[in-house]
Amino acid sequence: MPKPRKPANLLALAVLSYLSWRPMHPYELSRTLRDHGDDRSIKFTHGSLYMVVGQLLKAGLIAEVETSRQGQLPERTVYSLTEAGRLELRDWLRELVEQPRHEYPGFVAALSLIGALPPDEAVALLRGRLERLAERRKETVALIDGTLSSGLPELFVIEEEYRLAVLDAEIAFVERFVRRIVEPGTGWHDAWARAHGRFATGGGPPG
Repeated sequence: MPKPRKPANLLALAVLSYLSWRPMHPYELSRTLRDHGDDRSIKFTHGSLYMVVGQLLKAGLIAEVETSRQGQLPERTVYSLTEAGRLELRDWLRELVEQPRHEYPGFVAALSLIGALPPDEAVALLRGRLERLAERRKETVALIDGTLSSGLPELFVIEEEYRLAVLDAEIAFVERFVRRIVEPGTGWHDAWARAHGRFATGGGPPG
């Protein structure tokens, strides 16, 4: 069972990882996260980054190295990784790589309740989703190709390759789902429409 972590925010894991390279101040950490495309995988803001840095400091996983000021700019405190932080980083990464976690994506929740929509509308929405997934896939392929063409090894885009595989799997699933609804003779359309009609008039959920 995964052990509880303080903090448990994945942004904290990213901060620990980049501080394992060298000491940095939060502004440099923010810039590094964005330069490496981590904002595609980890949601963060300037405020949330400072909050996580404070939590890591309180937990003894990072330490202040120095505070400096340049001209009229605010003071900047540089932080380094402690030995406890280095151990936490490796332990946390091992856990995330090895242990699958149950997550709660919004699309899965929508699928569990999709019978509340009429089938024609559901099909139209699913086809719209396919268009957006295709756009996202195109963007991801361009990002991978652009990164590799700059000479970086494939390891540096492995998370984008995973994202591409997930997109391909979702596209295949949605296409198959649409076919199962609309195929003449064997599709779910007519039974779904009847069930939806009962549900819409208070006759209980479709199914």
